[in-house]
Amino acid sequence: MDIGIGLLIIAIGSLGQSSSYVPINKVREWSWESFWLVQGIFAWLLFPYLGALLAIPDGCSLLELWNTQGSVTAVIYGMLWGIGGLTFGLSMRYLGVALGQSIALGTCAGFGTLFPALFGGTDLLHGTGLVLLTGVCITLAGIAVIGYAGSLKAWNMTEEEKKAAVKDFALTKGLLVALLAGIMSACFNLGLEAGNGVLLRTKSAGANELFALNPVVLLVTIGGFCTNAVYCIYQNIKNGTGHDYLSVSRGTFLNNLLFCALAGVLWYSQFFGLGMGKSYFAGSPVMLAFSWSILMSLNVVFSNLWGILLKEWKGAGKRTVVILITGMCILIFSLLYPNLIK
Repeated sequence: MDIGIGLLIIAIGSLGQSSSYVPINKVREWSWESFWLVQGIFAWLLFPYLGALLAIPDGCSLLELWNTQGSVTAVIYGMLWGIGGLTFGLSMRYLGVALGQSIALGTCAGFGTLFPALFGGTDLLHGTGLVLLTGVCITLAGIAVIGYAGSLKAWNMTEEEKKAAVKDFALTKGLLVALLAGIMSACFNLGLEAGNGVLLRTKSAGANELFALNPVVLLVTIGGFCTNAVYCIYQNIKNGTGHDYLSVSRGTFLNNLLFCALAGVLWYSQFFGLGMGKSYFAGSPVMLAFSWSILMSLNVVFSNLWGILLKEWKGAGKRTVVILITGMCILIFSLLYPNLIK
């Protein structure tokens, strides 16, 4: 029952993340770097800070919780993850929400799950480690099937149809960017692992188990925000788009601010849900270790559902859609596999 509740909470957060790129389409008259920076303020600073406040026990402060070994490392991993965040946005620009998220998040699921296990000395060929490795392989198989569906889509569609579905569609460039995004984005989970001392200190101080991971999440997102802010401000200067923020009408500014805030809270919901969901996996080390892959797999499933709703697969053909759905079913099975094998 606890594992089921944990999965449901993570799924709700994942649905929020997969929906976070929809409000961005409502942003008007701002360049990519301008709206990316503004939504980042909400996604990586404001809402993670509010989430962290829920974990601070009476008589304690956030700085006291952070005064623990691993805090700086978590921020550094966050900076590396920030590079993945930048290329993540570009992967959807070139491949669309469905395929872009599928490739990037699939790569992120594999590396983000296995790296902490390897660094922690887990034997991936026996016992719990083998279950973990097998689960990741099933996840990657699902991603491969979805990637194949994406290649069929590109093959079957005319250039006009590709541009109608995804304005800047470019398969080769998009795949390379998405793979880089996935590898670098895996650093987020490494940051969470590095901040385990903060997590333990937060729990020992009397924090609610449901919110205890939030201060660690904030450390990682601060690092990511630094990387993204530097890049976006550089692009503002290079492209002469620094005037974007205040040159639009008041109505457009409020519209953009609202949708950037909505995108930010939806994006953050995945890690708010991950922290809460993991608290229900305390009795299952395998589920705890596999939780990152679970989140990424759900993100892929929901992003592809959005892709279908946004008609990104229109004109791809029935066979391609069947292959896409097969890949999604494999991913859903990968969520259940660790508990079934137990």
